Amino acid sequence: MSGMKKSVPMELPLDRIIRGECVDVMRGLPSGSVDCIFADPPYNLQLRGELRRPDDTLVDGVDDEWDKFSDLEEYDRFTRAWLSEAHRLLRKDGTIWVIGSYHNIFRLGAILQDLGFWILNDIVWRKSNPMPNFRGRRFTNAHETLIWAARGPESRYRFNYQAMKALNDDVQMRSDWYLPLCTGNERLRNEHGLKLHPTQKPESLLHRVLVSSTTVDDVVLDPFSGSGTTAAMARRLRRHFIGIERHPDYIEASLARIAREQPLPEDAVQTTQDRREAPRVPFGSLVEQGLIVAGTVVCDKKQRLHATVSPDGSLVSGTHRGSIHKLGAQLTNAPSCNGWTFWHFEREGVLLPLDVLRQESLQMAAESAQG
Repeated sequence: MSGMKKSVPMELPLDRIIRGECVDVMRGLPSGSVDCIFADPPYNLQLRGELRRPDDTLVDGVDDEWDKFSDLEEYDRFTRAWLSEAHRLLRKDGTIWVIGSYHNIFRLGAILQDLGFWILNDIVWRKSNPMPNFRGRRFTNAHETLIWAARGPESRYRFNYQAMKALNDDVQMRSDWYLPLCTGNERLRNEHGLKLHPTQKPESLLHRVLVSSTTVDDVVLDPFSGSGTTAAMARRLRRHFIGIERHPDYIEASLARIAREQPLPEDAVQTTQDRREAPRVPFGSLVEQGLIVAGTVVCDKKQRLHATVSPDGSLVSGTHRGSIHKLGAQLTNAPSCNGWTFWHFEREGVLLPLDVLRQESLQMAAESAQG
């Protein structure tokens, strides 16, 4: 990583999946040592009698051991125990994400507040391909809810606002996320070709969670590691992870999955996570300052796409017009684009990213302030 390394306690079992019961393992970790927690706890399905379809087959392969509680009191005691440990483990400015369905999310939310967490948002994950309601007696349950909470009301929690805005085509990210279930090659399967884990979360969901609320070298804890999605995304985004899981088959599959994951290039991760801290410079101001002249033709790094700079700072390519970010996304059919690094201009026969001009503008502003 570039810059100063983040200080983490030496006794932390970083970048490991630990086998054991989550509360027992959490009690062995030092207080105030974790930056972010993502938790996908048992859904309390068995107590509601919703593990089986009308033909008595198991829903999504869930078995009795996966979600076994004798009554609501036992479920609440378990929830309070692991959330109490989560509160102890979080740094003062850390945050926690808890995901659930209507079976358990309201109980989780109440206990979170009882323990002093400060709820920041509830996020609705709208599934683009939800499982149907097999009994045909209710609406199709097409969403799950994530609660995002700070350790307390005094926490100066991290929210990478600009990164989320860029991810959403330069529009503020809303609290309803439209993402598909985990399918295809992403889904881990056992030796029989069946789903290895009944509630494996999609990588896109954890990617958004980690990009929004963590930074490089942060420590991310998942007390119900399962198929290892949190750990895999943490490795990809150059975060540290600690996973806790009691099922040996899940651990074995997770470790193989993590080993296949290659961390993103250092500069790419910095661009993603530091966008909030970087001073904002409108591209139009560079045109006004004469750092780039209206009429200049810019292109992508491979010179396959071209656009012309307009006097108002927008770019024009054929019938398309937009900001450096929006036009880049339009022309590449991508959900978002960082125009500062995507578009290039020529200087003395060398292609340079527009971000060079932004840095020059900031340097000029700093020198002006000093003078």
